Amino acid sequence: MSETTGASYAAAGVDIEAGDRAVELMKEWVKKTQRPEVLGGLGGFAGLFDASALKRYERPLLASATDGVGTKVDIARQLGVYDTIGHDLVAMVMDDIVVCGAEPLFMTDYICVGKVHPERVAAIVKGIAEGCVLAGCALVGGETAEHPGLLGADDFDVAGAGTGVVEADRLLGADRIRTGDTVIAMAASGLHSNGYSLVRHVLLDRAGLSLDARIEEFGRTLGEELLEPTKIYSLDCLALTRTTDVHAFSHITGGGLAANLARVIPDGLHAVVDRSTWTPAPVFDLVGRTGEVERLELEKTLNMGVGMIAIVPEESVDVALVTLADRGVDAWVAGEITERGEHTTGADLVGDYAG
Repeated sequence: MSETTGASYAAAGVDIEAGDRAVELMKEWVKKTQRPEVLGGLGGFAGLFDASALKRYERPLLASATDGVGTKVDIARQLGVYDTIGHDLVAMVMDDIVVCGAEPLFMTDYICVGKVHPERVAAIVKGIAEGCVLAGCALVGGETAEHPGLLGADDFDVAGAGTGVVEADRLLGADRIRTGDTVIAMAASGLHSNGYSLVRHVLLDRAGLSLDARIEEFGRTLGEELLEPTKIYSLDCLALTRTTDVHAFSHITGGGLAANLARVIPDGLHAVVDRSTWTPAPVFDLVGRTGEVERLELEKTLNMGVGMIAIVPEESVDVALVTLADRGVDAWVAGEITERGEHTTGADLVGDYAG
């Protein structure tokens, strides 16, 4: 009898056994994220969350968000470091959710690879799980998809979706902001997860820098700086909602500080942020100087050292700063809310950076 020569899934490049192995390796990390409301274990068709936990709310509003990490994943691929990119994913999703005052509840992930390397996939999930712990949410499920022929064997991408809840009368946003409110900036941990197409183009393509090159201003290699995980502010923001009459948050992601802050400023009001209140980290200067990138272009693309904004009434400023300091968050008064003038938009940066 001749051997079978028909087509198979494995011959097409999909390794089901490797996928099963990856699931086994990631189970211990997912378990660390569990909240009491989570039912069942990893491996089902859907993640289950006990919604009866929401009965304590008078009028619970569910908040949802989805995002990815962008081309930062290519830095992880080149360095062969896979256990930090998950922090970035959780930050991008859950720090969007907390902006409205919502408590993060649960998250799911989607990992797309050219070829399943079980240990590599498990390392990615490890980072996502660690990020979920930092955000206070559960990782209730996900999907690992193998796309041979579309992605190279070492290529991958990640995305995620999350859900949170907020009491209707505690919903934060533009309608709470008043003239005279104070803009409090929270320091970023670095580039976070936005603008990497520009960063990679300037530093790697044009300047030809090596990810292994040690950069004196960083005190570490370029690759280590670029792979620094995005800071997760979810629990810090929730702490502010308990200790202060915070009016709004703004997550500083793609588009930069002014554009993201403008998203929460109501018609008729204007946020003024003073650059002289902080010094951007050296990585921002390196990108600007090396690529001859104009300041306004940098500010439209990168966070420039501010990852989250809180807008609070003047009488809450001291308590807000103490609350954040007690949680190890570097924060400062960066500006104020004023009446909008004839030629002003929702938010503007003024002055020059310190240092």
